[in-house]
Amino acid sequence: MGQFFVFIKKEFYHIFRDRWTMIILLILPVIMLTLFGFAITTEVKNTKLGVFDPSKDIATRSIIQRLQANEYFILKKFISNPDRIEDEFQRGEVGLIIVFPEKFYENLLHTGEGQIQLITDGSDPNNAITLTNYATNIVASYQQELNKTAVIPYQIVPEIKLLYNPRLKGAYNFVPGIMGMILMLICAMMTSVAIAREKEKGTMELLLVSPMKPLVVILSKVVPYFFVSIINLATILLLSVYVLEVPVTGSLFWLIIISLIYIFLSLALGILISSLVNSQVVALLISGAVLMMPVLLLSGMIFPVESMPYLLQLLSNAVPARWFIMAIKKLMIKGLDVTSIYKELIILGSMAFFFIVVSLKTFKNRL
Repeated sequence: MGQFFVFIKKEFYHIFRDRWTMIILLILPVIMLTLFGFAITTEVKNTKLGVFDPSKDIATRSIIQRLQANEYFILKKFISNPDRIEDEFQRGEVGLIIVFPEKFYENLLHTGEGQIQLITDGSDPNNAITLTNYATNIVASYQQELNKTAVIPYQIVPEIKLLYNPRLKGAYNFVPGIMGMILMLICAMMTSVAIAREKEKGTMELLLVSPMKPLVVILSKVVPYFFVSIINLATILLLSVYVLEVPVTGSLFWLIIISLIYIFLSLALGILISSLVNSQVVALLISGAVLMMPVLLLSGMIFPVESMPYLLQLLSNAVPARWFIMAIKKLMIKGLDVTSIYKELIILGSMAFFFIVVSLKTFKNRL
């Protein structure tokens, strides 16, 4: 029995002296619970609301106040020119626009019927349906309040207009997200595991004492994954266009350019992870926890960032996949030009440069 407790004590020593094992055992569950607890939500909150209201009567003001008082919407701006509505969506200024006709309340009193238009971005079908349902229910509650004192019941009919994806095809939403996830998976996770495997088997030592410089050794490990990622990128685009019927409505050239920047960034992350660990298992777990979970939960791929707590919204700014997915949607789905993705290009380019420098600086020339 004494030997049994000695072996237990020895195992505890092995666990406590390995900092990555301690992080995985104690810190990772806290991170996962926090992310899954706060990021996963089917609600859509804090959506920026735009209003075109030429009528400016008591009815339109009441509906706007109800929308503004609701937790789902934040009144962002009043729009003076209806021809500029699509520009507001292209700039990402609003998530929903409500359009009132002229003399809305006067027509409602005389005819008993009024129409409003709800315009939203259909590139995310689930988000679009949820937003229009929220707005429709709020308008319906105002209609019920009016009918309590009306002799003839009034009817307010919302007309829903979905930009970029009028048929609400789900592929328009998940194709950019899948691109971000697959490229990150191939580049970062596989690269980190491949280099960690060399360390674990002891063959990295032989490579580092060879005539080749360490930089050449690293490049020789990542170049194959770079070309595999390019093949995956081409495959995804071909399947998207010809099988899923998601057209590339914008510039294919700039779509490829920003994808290459994202691939470089992911490769640099893989090198950085491999320079910190010596085990394939640890590299795989870190890649999955530090890279894949944020891609799934914080990039806006599945759950809207605006609905998350403010701290997680700030944290999502550091997730490269968020900016990549935003840029792909603008180029591929919305058909915008390169000027609309300057912000994403600068952010991803800066991240790529930073991680490439840090990963090469932290890579150990001697084991």
